[in-house]
Amino acid sequence: MNTILFDEGGLFVFLLVTVFLGGSGAYATGKAMANNWHEWPKLVVALLGLGFAVRFIHFSLFEESLLSLHYYVADTLVLILIGLLGFRYTRAGQMTRQYRWLYVRTGPFSWAEREQTSGKE
Repeated sequence: MNTILFDEGGLFVFLLVTVFLGGSGAYATGKAMANNWHEWPKLVVALLGLGFAVRFIHFSLFEESLLSLHYYVADTLVLILIGLLGFRYTRAGQMTRQYRWLYVRTGPFSWAEREQTSGKE
């Protein structure tokens, strides 16, 4: 049974290898890139390599296809999404923690400029 996201291994294998194992690595990579003040395009490049590693795990442990562009792209897009979530969550925390006089956190992945008070009334 082949679908858009997963190969012969099924949904369980996709969730285990791509989402859980690969996603954990992607989230940690996104967090590390944000902590080192790298920009998000560097994260995407790093996750292209992680996509190859995830595809290899599918191949070596579950006998799925190794050189399938379709499934490599599907796995890598999932990893990029998870990695960008980790990156943005960490960056929002950085901006509001290190520049608390400039920014206020508006959600788990966003921040906004703090309203400036003139002090004169």
